[in-house]
Amino acid sequence: MLLDLAGPVQVLSSAGGYRVRLASLDGRAVRSDTGVVLSVDCALSDVVERVGTVVVPGPAPGLLGRFPSGLIAEIRRLGGAARRITSVCTGAFLLAEAGLLAGRQATTHWSMCVDLAARFPDVAVRPDAIFVRDGQVVTSAGVTAGIDLALALVEEDWGADVARSVARHLVVFLRRPGGQSQFSVWGDVPAPRSPALRTVLDTVAAEPGADHSLAGMAARAMVSERHLTRLFRRELGITPGQYVTRVRVEAARTLLESCDVGVEAVARRCGLGSDETMRRAFLQVLGTTPTAYRQRFADP
Repeated sequence: MLLDLAGPVQVLSSAGGYRVRLASLDGRAVRSDTGVVLSVDCALSDVVERVGTVVVPGPAPGLLGRFPSGLIAEIRRLGGAARRITSVCTGAFLLAEAGLLAGRQATTHWSMCVDLAARFPDVAVRPDAIFVRDGQVVTSAGVTAGIDLALALVEEDWGADVARSVARHLVVFLRRPGGQSQFSVWGDVPAPRSPALRTVLDTVAAEPGADHSLAGMAARAMVSERHLTRLFRRELGITPGQYVTRVRVEAARTLLESCDVGVEAVARRCGLGSDETMRRAFLQVLGTTPTAYRQRFADP
């Protein structure tokens, strides 16, 4: 799957400090699920030096269980010698087939977790995890979770500041809130058709804590306040203020999970003003309080 590969490669390339090479079983180009053809640098058998990180992207579900034996053997060889081996999405099935997940915890795309557990009973499948680290093996959930995985690798190698800089550049969260089953509030917001509305959404997402008054957003979109409100209602089904609140709650969720900053400081940084305002926003959007959310999801 194209994004299984493109996401991690983009993160690692943006971070710098990595030599990224693509390899296929026979050294030939590979056609992705989207039809995009990917050129490769070498065959797997050409990789004889010790590799720092092996990333195994996921095949389409219809190909599961139909892997060439040579591919599994090469993954087993590389994984046994690498500093760490990782998989994205259904790539976990290849790691399991190679015996690299035996006795370990792992995850995969939420729709395939039951299948992974049934096929490989010696793997402890964690269906709600975005990614799972067990020793030198790291598996991730579906598709875009490969970006989360790669950011975690960058943070491990180069520190949180570098990883945060890459996440900001790619306009993604360093740590997405919750697990696979707790979908982001972005999932409730359809993609806008209007270029003016896209401009506003991108600006709010890039800097949630800035001043996003209706007048300011309308000026950036170069439309009237009334017209902008109509665009929000027609294309997103919510008001401009509701959208800004959702984005700020999303940003606050990430801070509550990943840092020791107090609730009031998080509220100010995300544009929610005070801890009481943030509490009301959390109850409205998530049905829980910031303190309860932090207790459940914050890093130990």
